Amino acid sequence: MDKKSFLEALQKVKGYKRNFSQSYELVINLKDIDLKKTDNQIDLFIQLPNGRGKKISVCAFVDPQLLDEAKAACDEVILQDNFSEYGKNKKAAKKLARKHDFFIAQSNIMPQVATFFGRALGPKGKMPNPKAGCIVPQKTNLRQLRENLQRTVRVSAKTAPILQCIVGIEGMDVEKVAENAVHVYEQVIHKLPNEEQNVKSLLVKLTMSPPVAVK
Repeated sequence: MDKKSFLEALQKVKGYKRNFSQSYELVINLKDIDLKKTDNQIDLFIQLPNGRGKKISVCAFVDPQLLDEAKAACDEVILQDNFSEYGKNKKAAKKLARKHDFFIAQSNIMPQVATFFGRALGPKGKMPNPKAGCIVPQKTNLRQLRENLQRTVRVSAKTAPILQCIVGIEGMDVEKVAENAVHVYEQVIHKLPNEEQNVKSLLVKLTMSPPVAVK
């Protein structure tokens, strides 16, 4: 599937305006794939070549050794000494989960992160994930990681044969959105057992628009 095909479909959805900035979404419907087999499941963190088009919020779970680095790089920092406060306050933990897009954690304190935040972050798919580089050593460049996360989307199909992710927002150059969509599609295709033969349909849409087929 080439960039021209995505551009034609994206142009068709551009007219569905709303009174807020909508996201462009890519939808890949799968076929002839048994997701009960772990090897067939898809769970990718993909860096969009042209970014997501909006700021992504990042929170870090750290101990004192990484505190200063985390404060300089992230939107919010939760120190290990304060984890128990969230364990006692489920509403605060759920609010934190809604507030941020990605969560970073030091590898040496991941057991405590799982204990105190797992119930809030797990169901939302926001637990610190090594595939996204979000479980880090005690000495690391968090600014570079945060910059990478600004361009990162998660594409996952574990139970239902459908993949969906943001590839840009209204106001972005539609050519750049198309390039993002092509990149995601190519990354996904290479992970499918029969590549393009496992794709039932390919769609693009805005948040509140009907989907348009990419042909």
